[in-house]
Amino acid sequence: MNSVLVTGSSGLIGSEVVTYFHNLGFKVHGIDNNQRAVFFGVQGDTRWSLQRLVENLPNFSHHELDIRNRQGVLDLVKELKPSGIIHTAAQPSHDRAAAIPFDDFETNAVGTLNLLEAARQACPESPFIHMSTNKVYGDLPNSIPLAELETRWDFADPTYANGIAESFSIDQSTHSLFGASKVAADIMVQEYGRYFDMPTCCLRCGCLTGPNHSGVELHGFLSYLVKCNLERKEYSVFGYKGKQVRDNIHAEDVAHFIHAFYETPRCGEVYNLGGGKGNSCSILEAFSITEEFSGRKQLYKYVDQNRIGDHICYYNDLTKMKKHYPKWCITKSLRQTVKEIVESWQERLL
Repeated sequence: MNSVLVTGSSGLIGSEVVTYFHNLGFKVHGIDNNQRAVFFGVQGDTRWSLQRLVENLPNFSHHELDIRNRQGVLDLVKELKPSGIIHTAAQPSHDRAAAIPFDDFETNAVGTLNLLEAARQACPESPFIHMSTNKVYGDLPNSIPLAELETRWDFADPTYANGIAESFSIDQSTHSLFGASKVAADIMVQEYGRYFDMPTCCLRCGCLTGPNHSGVELHGFLSYLVKCNLERKEYSVFGYKGKQVRDNIHAEDVAHFIHAFYETPRCGEVYNLGGGKGNSCSILEAFSITEEFSGRKQLYKYVDQNRIGDHICYYNDLTKMKKHYPKWCITKSLRQTVKEIVESWQERLL
């Protein structure tokens, strides 16, 4: 039986990947130490997700391990020699990173290096799939001319009609400390692929979401927005008139692509993974869709100061992904995704 190792296995993408590969007949090993609860408090706790995996997936094994533990990571990877490593663990918030810069860098950059080196020593032929972020581009997307529409900003330059492609520069911009630590990890994953001829890829993700997300204010905007709506809690909009745009991709579609790369890997690749323009929305538009499914008006306040390094408009150009993996496509629309998130929070908040 083939086995995969999934880091951050109790998180949104990690748990989705665990379930997906388990259902394909893999033995799945998960690394998670609930660090999200340390970063974000009780609302970020993912133990409920771990319990769900352990109870429902007989071929899943949990390993309580911090990826900053270099020897622990090396020992585990040497013991398991997995046929694939899917690295989803991270400190995921650029706001939070400023308060915990060492924790952020050691988790995102050093933790990734620990896993890469363990893979090189124990299973260099196994695909290594790293969840990177669109924050590696810093705030440079904000230099693209924009058009202000009634409910959103959009790119005015036709070069970006389909969104941001992988050739976009990551240089000479403000990233936030989170973005910088993820850049370090991103480049290292590419380098291990190119220098050591290992099958690696970086997935530079937009907004990853779905019904199993434990969204909090500092990370997971769509899930958190829905939760606020259902709890009648005031949501804070930070700058740009609430017209800032993100593309959203359902965790299931992320898992599908990860499996596609696992099946036909490449060395040192980079892909911009998101919902694309068709699954993009502004915060104001997200309010409207959520209200439709929840039946409740969104309560919010406007804060004029935008977040440092935040994008005004960002959605991914999926052209390269679809060219390399033509059988992969987006299967969950934005409306379907929001509907599932609303239903999930309604059940969890009972």
